[in-house]
Amino acid sequence: MSKRFDRFIAALAGVQLSDRACNQYSSIEDDLRGNAIRRRNLRRYLEMLDSIGPDTMLVGEAPSYRGGRLTGIPFTSEQVMLQIPGTGYRKATPGPERSTEASATMVWAIIRKMNPLPLLWNAFPFHPFQRGNPRSNRLPSMSELLIGQDFIRMLMRLFDFPRIVAIGNRASLSLSHMNIAHERVRHPSQGGKQKFVDGMARLSQLTSSEDPMPRKSQIQEIKEGRSVRERTYSGRNQPAGPKAPLPTKNAVKLSTVPSSAKEKYRGGRD
Repeated sequence: MSKRFDRFIAALAGVQLSDRACNQYSSIEDDLRGNAIRRRNLRRYLEMLDSIGPDTMLVGEAPSYRGGRLTGIPFTSEQVMLQIPGTGYRKATPGPERSTEASATMVWAIIRKMNPLPLLWNAFPFHPFQRGNPRSNRLPSMSELLIGQDFIRMLMRLFDFPRIVAIGNRASLSLSHMNIAHERVRHPSQGGKQKFVDGMARLSQLTSSEDPMPRKSQIQEIKEGRSVRERTYSGRNQPAGPKAPLPTKNAVKLSTVPSSAKEKYRGGRD
């Protein structure tokens, strides 16, 4: 097993949080067996992404109690986890029932069409909940986003992504606070499914267009003190520059996202 991600996972496992958040990777909490499986799942996921060389990191807000809180992999329910590429993923909870999570299902319906697969992460990599109710979700606070920024920086050093995309306002806020140039798309929860699909389709069009000038990676631009200024077009933040080209044959098809009643938001914000 590769040791490339040892320091990263050990750093996650060592974070101590308030009574309003859960560290699903903790090596300190009583649930050592389940957390050990989640750390192993995350390692397998990172190793899989490392083998294909992702060019994009999608940064969400925080894991949900039905998604990354149980699996250890961002934007991934137990049902989705056992269907994603790679081997060795294990269910960390007892019993045969598998958790499902609407945002996880929607996100994977889109990204499994992307080549290469993007890396999924969260601005706050731990599960925030309402005090006294671990089976709830809430937005991460600013102090929690600050905790998550160290892990975003570590991933950027490990992978050197040319493109960073924020899923949701909290993720965009954290990346902006770090002076990291990024795209932004709507979070799919709370009725945001179609806007999320539209935003990802726009990004797919930009990625598939031919660019005669090679782009420098995100980390190179940061080292040189450069960042892409953002402007607002039609109420959305977009990087300054030419408008997106017309759809191409490689653009994400909107019909790939399930729309059945089972996919409706159930409170998750993975």
